[in-house]
Amino acid sequence: MRIPLAESMRPRNLGEYVGQEKLLGEGAALQGMIADKRLSSFILWGPPGVGKTTLARIIARETDSKWISFSAVTSGIKEIKAVMAEAEAFMKIEGRKTILFVDEIHRFNRSQQDAFLPYVENGTITLVGATTENPSFEINSALLSRLKVFVLTELSLDNVRTILRQALTDSERGLGQLEMDVSDDVLNMLAIYASGDARTALNSLDLAVQVAVRKGKKTIHEDEVKQAVQTAVLKYDKDGENHYNLISALHKSIRNSDPQAALYWLARMLEAGEEPLYVARRLVRFASEDIGLAAPQALSQTVAAMQAVELIGMPECKIALAQSVVYMALAPKSNAVYAAYNEAAMDALNTVQHPVPLHLRNAPTRLMKDLDYGKDYKYAHDFEEGVAKDMQCLPDQLIDRKYYRPTARGFEGKIKKAFDSDQ
Repeated sequence: MRIPLAESMRPRNLGEYVGQEKLLGEGAALQGMIADKRLSSFILWGPPGVGKTTLARIIARETDSKWISFSAVTSGIKEIKAVMAEAEAFMKIEGRKTILFVDEIHRFNRSQQDAFLPYVENGTITLVGATTENPSFEINSALLSRLKVFVLTELSLDNVRTILRQALTDSERGLGQLEMDVSDDVLNMLAIYASGDARTALNSLDLAVQVAVRKGKKTIHEDEVKQAVQTAVLKYDKDGENHYNLISALHKSIRNSDPQAALYWLARMLEAGEEPLYVARRLVRFASEDIGLAAPQALSQTVAAMQAVELIGMPECKIALAQSVVYMALAPKSNAVYAAYNEAAMDALNTVQHPVPLHLRNAPTRLMKDLDYGKDYKYAHDFEEGVAKDMQCLPDQLIDRKYYRPTARGFEGKIKKAFDSDQ
């Protein structure tokens, strides 16, 4: 069986490893640990295809440690204890440490993660975990406090191009024996499609070469790349950090009145397969949180977009969401209502539950009337301006509270003028 190019080209030492200069450069923390062969347990956190597993394997070789690979998907506490017993025996017999590499460590539940604690503390193993998820959320605090976290970043375009050139020229493990002619423009296209993922880049190159070979060609052109790639690989995880990063980018771009950026982040989410109803719900929230009464129509726009999502679905609803996003990006902004509600909620939760003033209570029975329910209530419509200005509606203890403070932006500016004239 033919070994995939991404596997056959896996770096064997730090000299072949490309990228992560901040971690492996001279004087960097991880580089120092490797050079001194004094490892402490750590987690490699980063997106797919940036070299987490490869780096862990290289570290095991560079530090003369025994390597045991452990899958969080297929292993439980019973398997953990068996591996720990093996590591303890290895330490006694050979005096060498065991690197226990746990791929997708975020998939372990709390009890499984806790099973590592005594072995990490007594030095039986050096635990090296790899994860694409934020360790702050996925690793329990007891274990996380005993681990260093090293963040691996997406590979740069230069990094990916370097890896592709290595594969094209390596005759032993790569494609060098085929002597394919690949231009810098084609390599750049492959690197862009890969979005910082070396595995994706190598797999795409491998497919493009196979397409060219079947055509009897020695040159890879744009057509072969498109056939191999089909569409760009958009990184997305509906339950992971990238999901929250992208919705945050969309929200903050709209808040900053940048329709170009807002459209881009919207497209990133939708084209990667995000549930459009989730986006629509977030836009409805945004309309009230960040626009409010500065442009009251924003709420109508977003609710209409949400209805369009429910009525016509994908892909047609993309444009309705785009219209809503552009409208809100261009609309005047105000968080006055949002801030006002939060202040009122703080008083509702953190002060005595003040009784409703008697004059604001309904009196549907004679007993209630005898108890002065509704007494001295003033009907606003009986007054020329539609307001009973001398009637108090807040409890006595909160009489001086002012929650809503309108801005001068958009329609809210008119509200502010009315407010100011009443002061």
